[in-house]
Amino acid sequence: MASTVVNPGLEGIVVGETVLSNVEGELGRLTYRGYDIHDLAERANYEEVVHLLLFGRLPTHDELAALNARLAARRALPNGLLAMMHATPRDAWPMDVLRTGVSAIAHFVPHRPDGSHETSIETAIDLIAKVPTIVAAWDRIRRRLEPIAPDPKLSTAANFLYMRTGEPQIPEAEKAFDTYLILLADHSYNASTFSARVTASTGADIYAAITAAVSTLAGDLHGGAPSKVMTMLEEIGLPEKAEPYVHDLLARHEKIMGMGHREYKTRDPRAAQLEKMAKNLTEKSHTKWYLIARALEDASQKVLHEEKPGKKIYANVEFYTAPTLSSLGIPSDEFTCAFACGRISGWCAHVLEQFGHNRLIRPQATYIGPEVHPYEAIGTRRVQAATNGNGAATPSE
Repeated sequence: MASTVVNPGLEGIVVGETVLSNVEGELGRLTYRGYDIHDLAERANYEEVVHLLLFGRLPTHDELAALNARLAARRALPNGLLAMMHATPRDAWPMDVLRTGVSAIAHFVPHRPDGSHETSIETAIDLIAKVPTIVAAWDRIRRRLEPIAPDPKLSTAANFLYMRTGEPQIPEAEKAFDTYLILLADHSYNASTFSARVTASTGADIYAAITAAVSTLAGDLHGGAPSKVMTMLEEIGLPEKAEPYVHDLLARHEKIMGMGHREYKTRDPRAAQLEKMAKNLTEKSHTKWYLIARALEDASQKVLHEEKPGKKIYANVEFYTAPTLSSLGIPSDEFTCAFACGRISGWCAHVLEQFGHNRLIRPQATYIGPEVHPYEAIGTRRVQAATNGNGAATPSE
């Protein structure tokens, strides 16, 4: 019998095709439909990127105005959804609230006789518009403040910041968050996007697929990393304490959160843009987080070179997300929600792409359990410790 090659985590396995984004790990390059992420971050706005992902091209002035109008018309949340959020315990985790909110949107839109909902560009625009509103509304509700209605004159980025505070934002803050949304919009078959595509491949609608994506994003090894980076920065406290902190982490065999990436073999291209924003915002807000982050990245390189010669590790997108979002006044437990505000456009585009040429995603697994054996009558069975999937004993219940 031929041996089977098992690739845990599907590392190196190609499972599909996409026209939406390309991650070239060896080159440290990310492109959306052929446009380099640096060009988009520096020259486009988020709504242009939404148009690019959904419609396949950058918009004209008229097309951008039309998309802005469609987004503005969809940002407000249904009263029933706001009532559900008001009834949620104030200490509920923000990503739990976002997951529930995305799923609950489906209650307030028409469904077909079989219970499913339309999956189309219109439903995608509805979700892209409403996700930032859910995040901003919960930020206020948890602080026992009334949510602020979106302003139809403002962009996605400006609206999000305004709905959190009720105050107009300095141009640097709006530009920084707009750029952040662009950088996070898509990243090929990452875990949450793949989860959305797997769900969509079953024929489930876009609300189910995006709920699956939000659930997947919550993990520390995916979208949850920025808040862990912030925890490190707070523990370090001062730039000069970064190097001994790294020594201590490595001595305990713990990870430096925000460093390293499955795909990139060099520095994550998004990290360079985020670092510039973090530095600029630190100067405007007079915070210390960028200085600590920069010291931590330098210390990580230095200590790794000393302790593990030849091993290299680079900052990924999450690393400078922490000082950037913190300088914008966003609490660390909402960082992953902010990630979702950008990635929602990529998720929706991938779901539409999956629906366009669908085939059920159904991989196989190598069975490593017991050989076929006879059934034991209940009176002949012996009490024994249960085992987990790897054959190790687990406590009986």
